[in-house]
Amino acid sequence: MGEEFADRDLSESVFWGVNLQNTMFRDADLSGSTFFHTQWTGVEIDGVLERLVVNGVDVTDFVNQHDRWYPLRTQLSPDSAEGIRRAWVTLRVEWAKLLAEVDELDADVALESVNGEWSLRDTLRHLIFAIEKWFTVPVLGATSFTSCALPNKGSQGLEWPGLDLADAPAFEQAREAWAHTADQFGAYVAALDLAALPDTVEVMENGTVPSLVCFHVVLEESFEHLRYALRDLTTLTSL
Repeated sequence: MGEEFADRDLSESVFWGVNLQNTMFRDADLSGSTFFHTQWTGVEIDGVLERLVVNGVDVTDFVNQHDRWYPLRTQLSPDSAEGIRRAWVTLRVEWAKLLAEVDELDADVALESVNGEWSLRDTLRHLIFAIEKWFTVPVLGATSFTSCALPNKGSQGLEWPGLDLADAPAFEQAREAWAHTADQFGAYVAALDLAALPDTVEVMENGTVPSLVCFHVVLEESFEHLRYALRDLTTLTSL
């Protein structure tokens, strides 16, 4: 088992003659990094590309032009209310497409897991949790969570008022609860005035964070889990 580096500042580090085979970099900032005399075989890169040069060739435009999620993946941390609105509308459109596709399939597909990942039902439950943790509670001042909301595994041992981990709703119930929570976020964003927000808010488990970050997290969570859900749906429908 390899070492795990979490929440560490390793900027300006030098890795010389090291074996990094089968290494995972997740939620990592590699801006300004240089890879020299390195072997790249079977490597997958997924992230925002602003300038990527491979063997002296700038491949940024080529990759972005063929990226299913460009430019949306670059629009998840906007610094304006209009940017937040635009990203959210785009995300809701993409989620509507996915759910419309699911409506044409066997009902059980929404309850099936791929490689131990969350089913679509549980993905929607987690998005309820994410929106409530980062928006409904800290921004709107709510005092409890939806019963069926599903925290990430590392947070399930904490106290989340109103949340019941034993709650296992039907897919349609989870879908309706997610739609309600998402609509609430969308309605707020539609009239959002960033200047009226406090500079910081208190987020359960994470402490004091800038208010703007709360909106970024909701966008990022909705984007990443959309992609995971589409990936797993593709797998399930190809079996």
